[in-house]
Amino acid sequence: MAGMDYAALFAATPSPYLVLGPDLTIVEVNRAYLEATGRTREDLLGQHVFDAFPDNPTDPEADGVRNLNASLHRVLVSRKPDTMALQKYDIPVAGRPGAFEERWWSPINTPILAPDGTVRWIIHRVEDVTAFVKARAAGKRPPAAQLTEREALEAELYARARELQRLNEELRQSHDRERQVAVTLQEAMLQSPDLGHHQDIAVRYLPATGSLNVCGDWYDVVDLSDSRFAVAVGDVVGHGLEAAAVMGMLRSALSAATRALERPALVVEALGLYARSVEGALNTTVIKAVVDPHSRLIVYSSAGHPPAILVHPDGACELLDQATDPPLGARPEHVSRPQADLSYAPGDTLVLYTDGLIERRGEDIEAGLKRLTDALGRCATLAPEAVADALLACLGLSGGAPDDIALVVVRL
Repeated sequence: MAGMDYAALFAATPSPYLVLGPDLTIVEVNRAYLEATGRTREDLLGQHVFDAFPDNPTDPEADGVRNLNASLHRVLVSRKPDTMALQKYDIPVAGRPGAFEERWWSPINTPILAPDGTVRWIIHRVEDVTAFVKARAAGKRPPAAQLTEREALEAELYARARELQRLNEELRQSHDRERQVAVTLQEAMLQSPDLGHHQDIAVRYLPATGSLNVCGDWYDVVDLSDSRFAVAVGDVVGHGLEAAAVMGMLRSALSAATRALERPALVVEALGLYARSVEGALNTTVIKAVVDPHSRLIVYSSAGHPPAILVHPDGACELLDQATDPPLGARPEHVSRPQADLSYAPGDTLVLYTDGLIERRGEDIEAGLKRLTDALGRCATLAPEAVADALLACLGLSGGAPDDIALVVVRL
């Protein structure tokens, strides 16, 4: 509202509030918080929140700092509010070094986002229900005038809330362990030793938002004879550990076939035959391209995959769409795969990707291709790493996408 004094409104708000920076330094505090903690603005402003309010070292069950720290970092990562269960978080007694006062709090941490989507501040709001909790433990209630209705309700449920918090933390820890196992598995399956020989190749791998950081998309780079090298990108139907397991088998088979057969059509053909024996592998899409620096040719074959794109320094784009066939196992009987080639010039850029980069719900794939080629045209002269980052940013995918994404950018 025009003319409203928001600073005065914040200062007068009856609930205790802190405003924290992304480094968890206290940047603002209201009167209610100062009264609840017995501090002054000079005591708190500029202090790290856990320097101002450290854990009580004399309480073996003190977990306030750990729980609050976990909540604040969840807010920084998720950029969403986080409501905590009732917390026992003792605070140092002002003017008495080493002394702590028992306190019970009901906190909510809410992010305030900057224009670029990062967390600019965190509003830390608490309700102090210490009086009720102590009275409950002693078997008596304090005078009603000392409690708001909300404080009484929250305190009445504190035991159950504490148990819920313990269970939630156990679930989070279990999820973190499972996620770490999944990430380790994915990293092992995506190992590409020959990639390190190519300084002009950038790769990006983004699992679908909300997944365990594993997916069925993959990329690979394989060095061949006479300075030629092969680049491939594939996409298994589905997400999660099952899709990742299928991806690992197909990627290994493709890498082995590439070294034995070299010609892209034969490699994709062999992979299709192998996919028939792997549960969950049918309808996988893949594109395989061999780059020959001597003839300056890109030889490729695609099994139902979105077309790779050759980008010239002037921003013009050519689609590698002349050797496209159905996905692996889509045909009931074996048929030879097509192959095509396209010439390139030094300084051109070859881009391979999975459909998560271009597909949007309710939109024709041609619109996604147009959006991608437009973005490539604007960043054609950047280095490969910068091209990869610019593409994800231009397409609004830097923070993740509903579908998995694998992306390979090759400066030729």
